[in-house]
Amino acid sequence: MSSDSSSSTSGDDPTDQNPNPNDKSIDATEDRLQSIALTEPDVVEASSCQEPSNGHRKWITERVPWSRGNPRGDRVKLVRAGKHQVVFLVKGPIYLVCISCTEEPYESLLLFLIQLIMIWMQMLLILTKSVNRCFEKNPKFDMTPLLGGTDVVFSSLIHSFSWNPATFLHAYTCLPLAYATRQAAGAILQDVADSGVLFAILMCKHKVVSLVGAQKASLHPDDMLLLANFVMSSESFRQFSNLTCLLASCRTSESFSPICLPRYNPMAFLYAYVQYLDVDTYLMLLTTSSDAFYHLKDCRIRIETVLLKSNVLSEVQRSLLDGGMHVEDLPVDPAPRSGYLSPHLGQHRPVTDSPDRFGEVFSGIGGPAGLWHFIYRSIYLDQYVASEFPSPINSPRQQKRLYRAYQKLYASMHDRGTGPHKTQFRRDENYVLLCWVTQDFELYAAFDPLADKAVAIKTCNRVCQWVKDVENEIFLLGASPFSW
Repeated sequence: MSSDSSSSTSGDDPTDQNPNPNDKSIDATEDRLQSIALTEPDVVEASSCQEPSNGHRKWITERVPWSRGNPRGDRVKLVRAGKHQVVFLVKGPIYLVCISCTEEPYESLLLFLIQLIMIWMQMLLILTKSVNRCFEKNPKFDMTPLLGGTDVVFSSLIHSFSWNPATFLHAYTCLPLAYATRQAAGAILQDVADSGVLFAILMCKHKVVSLVGAQKASLHPDDMLLLANFVMSSESFRQFSNLTCLLASCRTSESFSPICLPRYNPMAFLYAYVQYLDVDTYLMLLTTSSDAFYHLKDCRIRIETVLLKSNVLSEVQRSLLDGGMHVEDLPVDPAPRSGYLSPHLGQHRPVTDSPDRFGEVFSGIGGPAGLWHFIYRSIYLDQYVASEFPSPINSPRQQKRLYRAYQKLYASMHDRGTGPHKTQFRRDENYVLLCWVTQDFELYAAFDPLADKAVAIKTCNRVCQWVKDVENEIFLLGASPFSW
């Protein structure tokens, strides 16, 4: 990467929303989603999400009579009213609306559309696109009962827009694991896939441990995001089958549910067998057969037995506690030296008094050259890795501010009106942002606001080499690329 980057300046509005998906203390005030059944014939259902007083965003899903909509194709419209922006997305008979009063720049229109489409696809996961036929037969059809009890699913998805890069990168992230451990998990999943399972997915929270698909079957990252959100936000998947069991041996009940993968086939249901193997790790087996429950149950038993014997589940928990890549661990040289241990995951960090570090610009917080955070997306694999948050951005407010800055940078880089761009460099009072897009990867990096541009670019090159050095541990290699 050279220093011929385009330069621009953008500001950000800090908010109090916590990007941590595990922090439930703020959900009640920040990500409230309400489903309202209205009596007027022109509106059937509305869902809204409100944020704190310094800026709120309402999300509305409403159905209007067929005569008012365009049944052929989608339409998009942006309406401005003072500080408010209203974005309409028409998907057949379904109207999706985003109302924002956070004074978002025009480039955020792309982000709003991405988020509205994700909400629409989450609805399809529950209903399938065949719900359109119901409106064709009866324009006054009320889909509210069909979505009953799913408020928490949509609320969780809307909350993920404030912390999960997968919502705009269209990529998934893997739990860091030793290559042999991930291979062991993948081998047993492949065995069951060969026995008639369409997709076998092992996940820890929102991160993939391993996944396999039947021959010529590929799972889109958006479908994985929506499916994981559906499982993690639904308490029914976490219900215990024996309330009197000891904590160490508690077992959640197994579930078998019809679901639709909108990117795979928006018109048809698949059937998902879901069971938590421990408090964070769950297995999803997908099939086209509605009679496959007992076959999938046998597959789960085989998988769980192998995972326990090979210590995969214990390694998953260890990785969850250790975290992923830390900017403080960034190697000094792009290429490992003879006798030098590159800080692969689980190894000791490099010695900070190395002679090679004396000539570096180092702020004392974060990583070398004031590096605070980065997101690396492999375009071929449709996977991404994000570093852990260091001390300069360890508060929820700071993390969300950075996340929003990444979103705007992504929208700017991929704006079809002015781009796409290959590089971009931004500096404001909060940090320096640098983005680099090639045919192989996308890199988004945040630095100390006083970071030197040339040194920051050099550091980004080192980050890319570091990711390449540890790709066996942070990516699921051998995964089929997705067809868009």
